[in-house]
Amino acid sequence: MNGAVLEKIANNDAETVNDSAVGGLKSAGKNSPDSAVIQSVTNTDSENFSFKDFVLSSLKNEKLQTISVGIVSLSFGILIWHLATLYNFNYFINFENVPSPTTVGAAFLSHLGDAEFYKHILISMRRILFAYSIAVVLGVTIGVLVGRSRIARAAVLPYIEVIRPIPAVAWIPLAILMWPTEESSIVYITFLGALFPIILNTIHGVKETPEVLVRAAVSLGAKKMEVFWHVVLPAALPSIAAGLSIGMGISWFSLLAGEIISGQYGIGYFTWDAYSMINYPDIVVGMLIIGGLGTLSTYLIGLMMRPALRWKKFQR
Repeated sequence: MNGAVLEKIANNDAETVNDSAVGGLKSAGKNSPDSAVIQSVTNTDSENFSFKDFVLSSLKNEKLQTISVGIVSLSFGILIWHLATLYNFNYFINFENVPSPTTVGAAFLSHLGDAEFYKHILISMRRILFAYSIAVVLGVTIGVLVGRSRIARAAVLPYIEVIRPIPAVAWIPLAILMWPTEESSIVYITFLGALFPIILNTIHGVKETPEVLVRAAVSLGAKKMEVFWHVVLPAALPSIAAGLSIGMGISWFSLLAGEIISGQYGIGYFTWDAYSMINYPDIVVGMLIIGGLGTLSTYLIGLMMRPALRWKKFQR
């Protein structure tokens, strides 16, 4: 009897000790430094994940907001245009002979089935592509040389400063005399329009390269070409990208000037021919096509330069 009682008491004491040990381990696990670190990391990860989601959603909202504002702004402009033509607004600016948006839209839709219309667009795009490509290669090369070399700057910069202010229209008579065909003269005028903005922006970008970065690269043993590829060119890329965008816009202006004066095809010739034939809706159609193609080409330039400018995100 006493033995059974003693055994039961011993078993109860063992269970109590085990429960205390388990409770201690649980308490120690909760209060241990490792557990605190794990809990902190878990909370940080969840906070980072939530912050990432917030940033992505904010960017999406910003893009949607930008697009929405742009659509509303364009719609408002078209509404003002419609009202001005509807009521024949004639106060300092005369809208009596300006076609309405619906008339221009109908004219544009009628040209969608005309193969000649697409021919004008494709010829203008071909001229832009050829002239602009040459301007990019020569403009960036000359800009880098002038920006990095004092002798090249002294030799080339006077020509740039003298020729740059001459408008594209002034080049047309001389271009017709210099080049054997009208096509080559139009490409030449377009090339000149794109060349100088690219050169000047490249020079600016190269000259504004932080000298401390160049000295740091040289002190680490970098050679001249390594300094150029890894320091100067990346630092000048934002300015070069701006020059490429500006050059694209001016190249369209120069192209249209050449096509109006000496072309037989192209969107500039299409617009001028509509004016000669007193076809006012087609004038506006040509202008809108020019604006759309210019906007699209500038956007594509920015899209192509975006991978090369990814490093700018880390500076913000």
